[in-house]
Parts: sequence; structure tokens; C-alpha cells
Amino acid sequence: MKDIVKKYSNGEVTIVWKPSLCIHSRNCFTGLGEVFHPQELPWITPQRSTTDKIIDQIKKCPSGALSYVMNNEVPSAEEPTGQSTLVEPSPNGPLMVHGTLAIKKPDGTITRKEKVTAFCRCGGSANKPFCDGTHRKIGFQD
Repeated sequence: MKDIVKKYSNGEVTIVWKPSLCIHSRNCFTGLGEVFHPQELPWITPQRSTTDKIIDQIKKCPSGALSYVMNNEVPSAEEPTGQSTLVEPSPNGPLMVHGTLAIKKPDGTITRKEKVTAFCRCGGSANKPFCDGTHRKIGFQD
């Protein structure tokens, strides 16, 4: 799957969506349906809510597919240091790894992930080693 990145802004905050990371938890649209509505295009309309509500909802995204950037902030060039990593199996779902990671693929390429990464536990993902939500379709139970 290509590393597509889409951005949506309300002028104050920009929502960054990386579809290849999405595990279709539905947290976004069940928690803030006025902004996240997958039956419409564009499916993200940040103008329909406040920046604080958007940020609160994005922080609930379990896969890291949704993130945000405050439009008035200058990105830091520093690499975070001293941060710990948390590994958390989701019930009947992916293995969630919280922290900055470098993943080496069989072909030798390295993919860097920040914040939260969802790894497949069901074996059915078409985007291994990452979760693509297939566990829901195949009824994975742990």
C-alpha cells in the first residue's frame, strides 16, 4: 500500500490522515461525526467543529492514522530521546506499540513509525506486518 498522506485544515489545526495506518476502529466518526464522516467526500471536514474537540478525538485514534499539526507551530528538527515504548495487545485486534520505532522489512528497507503503530496479530493483513483491519472481517478472536 502506498504511503498516502492527506491533510485537512480549519485554519487553526491541520488534520493529517495516513490511510495505510488505519485499522478502521471507527473511533473517529463515532466520537466526532460532524468532522469524520466516511460516507461523504471529503470525509474529513474540520470546519464543522472546534480545534479542541478535533485534537481530543485525534488523540483517541489507536493506530496513529490520524494526527494533527497546529498551523502556528514550527516543526522541531530534534529527534525525541529517552522515550519508552509500550506494547499493548488489543482484544480481538492488533498489537499496539506506542513509541518511536524503526521496522526493518525482509527486503532490507526501514520504515519509521512514530506515536502508535498497529501490528497484525490475526495473520490476515494484506499490509503485513501492519494491521489493515482484516481481523474484523475474519472474526479474529484471541
